[in-house]
Amino acid sequence: MVRTIAPYLMGRTIVRAEFGSPWVTPGDRELLARQVMSRRVTGVRRHGKFILVDLDQGSLTIHLGMTGKLLAGAARTPYTHGFFELDGDAVVVYDDVRQFGSIEYSAGVNPRVAALGPDALTVTAEEFVSKLRSRTTRLKPLLLNQAFVAGLGNIYVDEVLFRAKLHPLQIASRVRMERARELHGLMQRVLQESIAAGGSSISDYVDGEGRKGAFQERHRVYGREGKPCPDCTAAIVRTVVAQRGTHLCPACQRRR
Repeated sequence: MVRTIAPYLMGRTIVRAEFGSPWVTPGDRELLARQVMSRRVTGVRRHGKFILVDLDQGSLTIHLGMTGKLLAGAARTPYTHGFFELDGDAVVVYDDVRQFGSIEYSAGVNPRVAALGPDALTVTAEEFVSKLRSRTTRLKPLLLNQAFVAGLGNIYVDEVLFRAKLHPLQIASRVRMERARELHGLMQRVLQESIAAGGSSISDYVDGEGRKGAFQERHRVYGREGKPCPDCTAAIVRTVVAQRGTHLCPACQRRR
């Protein structure tokens, strides 16, 4: 999303903004529109699942939630809850069917971003291993915890744990040092592969130009309940861990 939307935003000035959802933009939406009006975009980046749009004064923090879309040059729809008119006749809209996402303005660092752990793509192996082996919680809830490491969602935790051949209920502190380092490398590799493929479009996700991703075609366990494991003959099973649907191979990912 960031890689495709950034070229449309960088260096442009927000001429006008409109916000229409009390859930996506709670509080005074007219004030929010005034805060970003006439502000120039100086940077577009990401930390974890948050899109950070740096302005020449303050910043916007955008979270897509379950169904959010940030689209360049798109027409408004009944689900448009954020509208940005930029100089040069450019337009960016925020669509969100379920309105679980958020758009926030901050004069400084957004408190929700400040509370995040290190980003999954940039955390070093040393930091990751140290943090992992100091925790006595189960692996999947820990990896989903954005304060532990930011950026992993349900799909990617399942895919990473399968490649690492680790059970989602294994205690983090019991993962041996070499296995923990391998888990770190696989975490970053899976994310990099998914980004290269445009992400996983299971239902609503598209990039900033409205294109679906293709990484869902390469999932090894997620969404493949009952199908054969790509590494053995066992059938992929679906269970619930941390209140999330969880896919794994019972033969490759034995609980220890």
